[in-house]
Amino acid sequence: MDRQGSDEEQTAGTGRTRAVRRGLRPVGRALRLLARPVRPALRLTGRALTSTIARRTGMGLGIVAVALAGVVGGVLLAGPMNVDIGPFRAQMAITPAAGGGTSVDIPPLGALQIDSHAGPAHLSIQLGALDLRRTEALIGDPAGIARASQSAVSDVTDGVIRVGLRTVAVAVLATLVLAFLVFRNTRRVAWAGGLSLLITGGSLGVAALTIRPEAIEEPRYEGLLVNAPAVVGDARRIANDYGKYADQVQRLVGNVSKLYTTVSALPVFEPAQGTTRVLHVSDIHLNPTGWQVMRTVVEQFDIDVVIDTGDITDWGSEPEASFLGSIGVLKVPYVFIRGNHDSAATAAAVARQPNAIVLDNTVRTVAGLTIAGIGDPRFTPDKETSPNGSGATPQVLEQVTGAGVKLATTVRAANPPVDIALVHDPASGGALNGACPLVLAGHVHHREIDPLPQLPGQPPTLMLVEGSTGGAGLRGLEGEKPLPLALSVLYFDQQRMLQAYDDIEVGGTGQAQVSLERHLVQPPQPTPTTSATPTPGTTTPAPNLPGTPPPVIPPTPTPTR
Repeated sequence: MDRQGSDEEQTAGTGRTRAVRRGLRPVGRALRLLARPVRPALRLTGRALTSTIARRTGMGLGIVAVALAGVVGGVLLAGPMNVDIGPFRAQMAITPAAGGGTSVDIPPLGALQIDSHAGPAHLSIQLGALDLRRTEALIGDPAGIARASQSAVSDVTDGVIRVGLRTVAVAVLATLVLAFLVFRNTRRVAWAGGLSLLITGGSLGVAALTIRPEAIEEPRYEGLLVNAPAVVGDARRIANDYGKYADQVQRLVGNVSKLYTTVSALPVFEPAQGTTRVLHVSDIHLNPTGWQVMRTVVEQFDIDVVIDTGDITDWGSEPEASFLGSIGVLKVPYVFIRGNHDSAATAAAVARQPNAIVLDNTVRTVAGLTIAGIGDPRFTPDKETSPNGSGATPQVLEQVTGAGVKLATTVRAANPPVDIALVHDPASGGALNGACPLVLAGHVHHREIDPLPQLPGQPPTLMLVEGSTGGAGLRGLEGEKPLPLALSVLYFDQQRMLQAYDDIEVGGTGQAQVSLERHLVQPPQPTPTTSATPTPGTTTPAPNLPGTPPPVIPPTPTPTR
């Protein structure tokens, strides 16, 4: 009975289970019917969510890419900015670079690499030409040199701040323009602009925070600086010497303007009306002070033409071409021949000046004078080049004299006859004896007056060798006293004959003075005895200094020009 009862209960339970299942079947069918439209919606929602995330990620990456491209393009587009550092015109620029640092280009000597800061921003500074107006202001002001030295740091600081702000502004603007062209969406453009501001500002901030002022004491030299121990090793001594020299020259240059008044005290020779005045200069060797002296003499002596017998540069390099822009400031014809320190590129740069004439075995008539000239056949700025020097060789002598022979052939064939022949090295002048009345040269850095031996049946020839109008540049500071700045004024009459010449020297003696010495040229005689007879020279005192009595200058009549 018990077993039969349990079987019945089990059968009843199974029946109830089956009944429940049969009752739930309609519910399951209903749920399945309701779920059919929901499944695609869920699938679409998942896909949309994934797509939105991908789209936003891609858009974010796109904004970052546009911002980076805008920053790089804007920094490159900003380019260098012109700034004034003392009397120099300089260019500053910030460029992308992983290692940071600063480079200072000093044409023509080379460059200094300074590990000044970290970060992705590199600062470039390139010193250019001297600004004529600022240089004149320094020379005319006794305290100008000292003030320029003191203001150099603030000039550099102001320049860096200006170029940094400009770089940030141009980078952000370039990014905004690029983002607008790509997205055409104000919000995305704003995001890109803000990101570019963060990138550029952050880069400059890293540079500012990691700056190392002491790094300037440990620069790495490149270019000609590596091969110039006299400049690198003795830089402090030369700088000190130049500082003393500049203190003198700034008083001397202004004093040149008194030279013309001094000339009136020499009644032996008075230039007649119609006289052509020629300023002979040579071997400027990149000395900017030479330009100021030349300009003053051109104005005070009413110069008609300047003749330069070479070595206007030191290395004949392309960066030195910026130094030649002062030729145009003289505003008179500038006749030039190449020296052994001047390259073909130097001659081409001179020829590009609006008032310059470059002669190379050619003849030109300038200011009524027929002038022939030939460039030095050598380009050896770093070697002994004088045929009379210890390093002379027969090949060097043949080169130099051969240039003179070549020019003599050109001079003898010229029509009208040549009045002045130009060579750089005096060793080239011998071949021109009898071919023309006057030969001008330079190269040796001191004056020489050489009446060449008159040949039978030939007119006499006088050769005038000029000193260094630039005091031989840095070389002139290597001795105990700097070389003087030397230049000459030549007077030609209406028959194009040399009547007289004034030798001018500025400084170089350790005293603040300008000297002028007048020489008369005797007319040709039947016998070859033509000579240059000097008359007593005069010395113009320096401008009066505070605390010293003024110099006494006797009154003189105003000269007739």
